[in-house]
Amino acid sequence: MLYWALIFFVVAVIAGIFGFGGIAAASAGIAKILFFIFLALCAIALVIRAMRGGSR
Repeated sequence: MLYWALIFFVVAVIAGIFGFGGIAAASAGIAKILFFIFLALCAIALVIRAMRGGSR
């Protein structure tokens, strides 16, 4: 998911450079949403791992 967030970020930057405001805003919004979903999933995974006491 982080990969897709980075892809949409790059699309937003390229679209912003060329002046496509609507496309840049949409891509940046999607990238932001995917990034926060990734962060939430990462935090949940860390909490579950800590609760299980696993070191792997």
